[in-house]
Amino acid sequence: MRKYILYNIALLSICFMMTRCNKILNVERLDQITGEAIWKDSSLMQAYINNIYSALGKGEYNSTSGMSVLTDQAIWTNGAKAVVQSTVTASNMDILGGSRFSYLNWGTLYAAIRKCNEFLINSAESPQAGAQSVQRMRGEAYFLRGYYYHNLLRNYGGVPLISTVYGLKDSTAIARSSFKETVDYIVADADSAAALLPLEYSDDNLGRATKGAALALKSRVLLYAASDLYNLNPSKREEVGYMDGGAGRQARWQAAKDAAKAVMDLGIYQLYGADPAPGDSTAKNYSDLFLAKQSPETIFCRLFSASGGAPNVGLWFSPNGYGGYGENSPIQQMVDSYEMKDGTKFSWNNPEQAKNPYANRDPRFYATVFYDGAHWKPRYSDGTPYDPVGIIQAFTTLTLPNGKTLPGIDTRNGPIENWNGSLSNYYLRKFLDPNNDHKAIVQEVPWIFFRYGETLLNYAEACIGLGQDAEAREALNQIRRRAGMPEFTASLTGTALRDEYRDERKIEMAFEHQRFYDMRRWMIAPKVMNEPALGIKITVKGTDRADRSTYHDYVYTTFKIQDRHWDDKMYFLAIPYDETQKNSLLVQNPGW
Repeated sequence: MRKYILYNIALLSICFMMTRCNKILNVERLDQITGEAIWKDSSLMQAYINNIYSALGKGEYNSTSGMSVLTDQAIWTNGAKAVVQSTVTASNMDILGGSRFSYLNWGTLYAAIRKCNEFLINSAESPQAGAQSVQRMRGEAYFLRGYYYHNLLRNYGGVPLISTVYGLKDSTAIARSSFKETVDYIVADADSAAALLPLEYSDDNLGRATKGAALALKSRVLLYAASDLYNLNPSKREEVGYMDGGAGRQARWQAAKDAAKAVMDLGIYQLYGADPAPGDSTAKNYSDLFLAKQSPETIFCRLFSASGGAPNVGLWFSPNGYGGYGENSPIQQMVDSYEMKDGTKFSWNNPEQAKNPYANRDPRFYATVFYDGAHWKPRYSDGTPYDPVGIIQAFTTLTLPNGKTLPGIDTRNGPIENWNGSLSNYYLRKFLDPNNDHKAIVQEVPWIFFRYGETLLNYAEACIGLGQDAEAREALNQIRRRAGMPEFTASLTGTALRDEYRDERKIEMAFEHQRFYDMRRWMIAPKVMNEPALGIKITVKGTDRADRSTYHDYVYTTFKIQDRHWDDKMYFLAIPYDETQKNSLLVQNPGW
């Protein structure tokens, strides 16, 4: 009984306080910020827009496995077989549906789009709406919404286009828009962003979207729109391509060319080290582009700080003989794609090339791939007894005069961290800072979302589509000159020029999240993804593992490291099964 009396007394006391102290109960909370308060304060609005950037992801740095492992460029040490063998389902997309690629997930993207919509709606009605800073922030919101829709487009095709903010009681059953409507929507957002954004920022605002970023987004999306997959549209469905049978394709090529030219005409971007002087290291020049926090080539990037959660790519990608994990390992097909220095193709059927396969290759090869014999940096103390100089040991077997055999220290049989290491016996060098202690310090290398090199490639591809071969070659030769490679001549035209362009894009944009989409939109995936991933086995003779000058009689043998299989359903990702259950109007993609 006493318990209930005390309860009733407490209840009466609360009621009394509520009636007598209503003024206190209505005092604004000091530990929270209301939505209404945000739109009255430009500094709070800035914090809000800053938060929307977080959904951009970190590109190839988002995890120990990047998108390159899902292409003919690389292999992931720990899996991804379900994706490259096309056994994923709408209810289980393997690593494509998990945290490793969260920035591409349906739910993540729509959550970010909702925030963009909230900002655009509320900022328009804000007392601060007329301020220049708020207009610039609106430009950022338009860019980010367009970017997030572009990720949905290139993964799923046409999607529900939402520009409002739904409440808990609102119906969210919305049908997919057509591919064309989705392209047009993104282009409109890019145009709106470009009209509001500045060309450049001061140093304390680096990393924000600019007018150039908005135009670069438009360029990429319009190039995609002109590509084979969406114009041939094998499934004849409006959600995944155009329904005009390709009748409008020339106009789409022209729009793609014009969009790339708009970026070029800004006049503020150029290739990093565009005209190397005689004696310059074009390999180092290309490598340094990706280490620079600012460069004339970078259009839009994400900056990182060691204290602010920078991804530990130096540890994830570097060789296990340096204490690294050896993830994102290039495969033999990627290595073989690099031309000889004179511009001819590499071939294992050429005895001289097969005898010394890493000599006289495209300089970008040396800036991108660690191979057996590549010079790197001094080893840590546990590695110097085996290699006092700092040269990659990716040979499978070294046979000594007494018949004893030793593995390379950068292999999965090596004496240092042999549970890690590449499956292909190659490692990714691109993005790694040689001056960073990767075992102890997280490197602060930016991830570039858009760069001028891509713009030139976009322009060249559109020109090829229009039959304007001379203009295409001129754009491509700017990239070739920077790379220290022979320029394309007037004899290269038509289909041959298109094929060379595709090879050039594969090399120039290697491991930059381009190949996954390029091999789909060009419809070459059935060819390149039905081949098993290959690695290299190297046997060599010598008298001292620590002294490579004693090595001789190299034998190189390619071998299979992973079976792969392409299914045409993989041209587009499956809309997650849970989403189709929540929204009965969502039509699943072909083949799923």
